[in-house]
Amino acid sequence: MVGVDVDEEKVAALNRGKPPFFEPHLEEMLVLARPNLSFTTRYEEAIPQAQVVFIAVGTPSSPDGGPDLTQVKQAAEGIGRSLGEEFTVVVNKSTVPVGSGNYVEALVRRAFQEVHGGEPDGRLAVASNPEFLREGQAFHDSFYPDRVVVGAEDRRAIEVLRELYEPILEQSFTPPPFLPRPERMGAVPFLTTDLASAELIKYGANAFLALKISFINELARLADRVGADIREVARGIGLDHRIGPRFLQAGLGWGESCFPKDTAALLAMGREYGLSLPILEAAREVNFGQRDLIADKLLAELKTLKGKTIALLGLAFKPHTDDLRESPALALADLLLKRGAFVRAHDPVALPRVRREVALPLEYAETPEEALRRADAVVLSTDWPEYRTWPWERLRGLLRVPLVVDGRNFLDGKALAAMGYRYVGVGIPALGILSKAEV
Repeated sequence: MVGVDVDEEKVAALNRGKPPFFEPHLEEMLVLARPNLSFTTRYEEAIPQAQVVFIAVGTPSSPDGGPDLTQVKQAAEGIGRSLGEEFTVVVNKSTVPVGSGNYVEALVRRAFQEVHGGEPDGRLAVASNPEFLREGQAFHDSFYPDRVVVGAEDRRAIEVLRELYEPILEQSFTPPPFLPRPERMGAVPFLTTDLASAELIKYGANAFLALKISFINELARLADRVGADIREVARGIGLDHRIGPRFLQAGLGWGESCFPKDTAALLAMGREYGLSLPILEAAREVNFGQRDLIADKLLAELKTLKGKTIALLGLAFKPHTDDLRESPALALADLLLKRGAFVRAHDPVALPRVRREVALPLEYAETPEEALRRADAVVLSTDWPEYRTWPWERLRGLLRVPLVVDGRNFLDGKALAAMGYRYVGVGIPALGILSKAEV
């Protein structure tokens, strides 16, 4: 297997076994795969002998919300110029809008013609094979997926990909030692569709999950008003097998590259076809409003944010990754800074990347003591497991104001209140009391 990337530094690092980002088990996997894996910047070293070529490049949002297919175009043209003599399946793994399979095939054919003349008849088929990987659990989801979806018009492409995925579908491979096979893991469904349906499945899946999160966040706002506990409400809703408990956690809202980008892309796709998608629009409005909700909770407790120091725990958009794309924590930090607060940030993994990539005037803390010393409030924005095990009782004395606003409903509020903290969550009754002197 050969990986191709235009970034020479990234390729050099990968060939040394150094990954360019944090993902659990990535370094171990690079070691295991080393005998069968190499990286290059040259298409001509990877494409001619390949039976399957995956396009797995970024598709960031354009100003109109639609996906920017610049990298897809560059990859397709590079493949076309180096296409070999044997039958090759070119697979869209990137999240791309409906019609991209046809677009990629046309680009590959045109690039082939420019270099070789004539058509690559019989040598080329294009398929869509969307990925459903969760950051922080990408290898688990690769080895033990819920389903494998393949869309293609050429039956040969489906047969090639079915053979490629057979060890995963049949679960006949030997699991790596750090990722044991889940109990009762059976055969994986292999869903074949036309190209357009496969392309829409990816967007539809992400959009539906985003809707679930926004729905429970909207319900949490009502729970705050009526004195209900959104955790109990979510539990009661999630026990309905038609709904399920996952993605019903109220909090700061969704971030990362997929949900914001894919919901925006669906709205742009709808506009292209003359359709409005008001449910998706509402989900985005609710989600991005959660940052204001947390800031307003701080304001209600502290009476002003100007001149206050807020300890922000977690900067990555979710735990077990250093991915900062569309991070709710960074959006909240920006909002607090604009309201006159000072923001002191901590993250178990992402701080080096934040220092390199984020222009916000943040203060940085490497330890719990540095994070909380003389702070006027603590906001938990990313639910890293480490934050549950911090020595909260000892740390209380370092704070100017013992206020914890839990943006993920993640910490033990009752335990913190017993230690003398004021605990405020999202859609749950607040615990503990601050005296006027403390504020």
